[in-house]
Amino acid sequence: MKKQIVFTDKAPAAIGPYSQAIIANGMVYTSGQLGFKPGTADLFETVEEQTQQVLKNVQSVLEAAGTNMNNVVKTLVFLHDLKDFATVNEIYSSYFQSDCPARSCVQAAGLPKGALVEIEVIAVI
Repeated sequence: MKKQIVFTDKAPAAIGPYSQAIIANGMVYTSGQLGFKPGTADLFETVEEQTQQVLKNVQSVLEAAGTNMNNVVKTLVFLHDLKDFATVNEIYSSYFQSDCPARSCVQAAGLPKGALVEIEVIAVI
């Protein structure tokens, strides 16, 4: 198996020893994306703003990998607080309107940088 590192300057750079995404065997596996304000290390304040930015970042990473949101087969959503589920779900559903991917959603005790939402995806190329 050969793997390929994915990087785009249209999404936040990794803040640790990991890649934005990896391509392997015709699939792309993204790292969790956070809702950073573009070009900064500052998160948007609200869960709505963070979710919008997270999904924009996911789109950018997928495009750099040669695929798109229509090819996502699995998502994993981490929420700081499950009370935000309905809000995040409403925004999420605007990105996945038909043939929706499989999904898990969990509440996490803590997310990097104090984020309110983090999303990672797996997609076919």
